[in-house]
Amino acid sequence: MGYQIESVFIMIGIVSCLISVAHAAQGNAVFYDPPYTPSKCYGNRNNGVMVAGVSDALWSGGAACGRKYRVSCIRGTNEAPKPCRQGSVVVTVVDYCSRGCNGVINLSKDAFSRIADPNAGKVVIQYDQV
Repeated sequence: MGYQIESVFIMIGIVSCLISVAHAAQGNAVFYDPPYTPSKCYGNRNNGVMVAGVSDALWSGGAACGRKYRVSCIRGTNEAPKPCRQGSVVVTVVDYCSRGCNGVINLSKDAFSRIADPNAGKVVIQYDQV
């Protein structure tokens, strides 16, 4: 009986992980250099270094301000060797990445450096709101 209950919990855990992966979106990410203020959402307020701007795809007329996204690098977009680093980073949306933005998410250089080599310039990411 104990093994059956344990098996049920294991299956619930596996299904939860699969659902979370299924809801993740993909897009391109680029980065911007500090200073990270002023920002469209918060003006001159300092929100730390794990911040990002988002393009029209996520902006929602400013409703994206304050949202948090978990972002991980999937692959490079060019021939840069080893563009991705393991792991993910959680960033807070503080800015708008206007037309001409080369990514869905424009990460702070600090955040980008955690998941990718800045020399890659632009990478394909997986992201989901947390």
